[in-house]
Amino acid sequence: MCDQLYKPNQNLLEKHGSSMDRRRFVVAGVGIGFGVVAGSLMVTATSIAQPPSNSRKEQTSAPSPSNTNQKARIFITGSADGLGHAAAKTLLGDGYQIVVHVRSQARLAAVQDLVDRGAIATIGDLSDFAQTRDLASQVNKIGQMDAVIHNAGVYSGPQVLPVNVVAPYLLTALIHRPKQLIYLSSGMHTGGRTILSGMDWTGRTSTGSYSDSKLFVTTLAAAVARIWPDVLSNSVDPGWVPTKMGGANAPDDLRLGHLTQEWLATSDDPEALTRGYWHHQRRVKPHPAVHDTKFQAQLLDELARATGTPLA
Repeated sequence: MCDQLYKPNQNLLEKHGSSMDRRRFVVAGVGIGFGVVAGSLMVTATSIAQPPSNSRKEQTSAPSPSNTNQKARIFITGSADGLGHAAAKTLLGDGYQIVVHVRSQARLAAVQDLVDRGAIATIGDLSDFAQTRDLASQVNKIGQMDAVIHNAGVYSGPQVLPVNVVAPYLLTALIHRPKQLIYLSSGMHTGGRTILSGMDWTGRTSTGSYSDSKLFVTTLAAAVARIWPDVLSNSVDPGWVPTKMGGANAPDDLRLGHLTQEWLATSDDPEALTRGYWHHQRRVKPHPAVHDTKFQAQLLDELARATGTPLA
């Protein structure tokens, strides 16, 4: 899991590594999907992201654009802890409009600090196809996203494929296209298998490994970059960092673990306005299958078949 540590972009590291901007934001609201928002998160002047009248119906109306006088609006999955929470906290401190995500109503307390600073919270269990669809509808009702960071992931168990692969695929297909799509990969993707037959995408049985899932999602990012030329689609290996998943003894720098995602989502640096597979702000070479267009097409076909939703 431990990859070579590359030297990060020093200017950005100095900018984000400094003390956090202490500005306060008016809380914009709390998104609700399959759960009911806890009273402790209800505050004055909130704007609630209401669930659609039919949670299984795709959103077809045009999104409201983000305010041109404000900084970018960014949606981050898996924001309750780890790299997702850290990225949301940093970007809020820099004045960006952040939409966070938690798995269930019970997890809303984990993003209370982010909501207090202006984030909008959404709810959806990414191992459940219907809840993932509802989550996409919640995000679309908030408005146009400028960037989406597909951060959520699990390391083991039958939910590896639905959470790590199917959810990013469905959200990509259903959320109105942003300018930037960023998918969390791993150096372990190089150990993944290019075998799609027999994979249980629903998570009812355990078929794919973590390495498999990261190979698939890295391939998804490359496929999106190829078929959607108007979107900058990238994948990021955050390194082996000390999060709940990585463990307290992980050797990489936690700050570097979310720096690249933030940089890709917000920077006007020409290097960031490209497409690729990244580790600590350096483009690196992924598994050969990632750029194999035949494998990309097979993966997209499998996911479209499993979900009933093609990537248009």
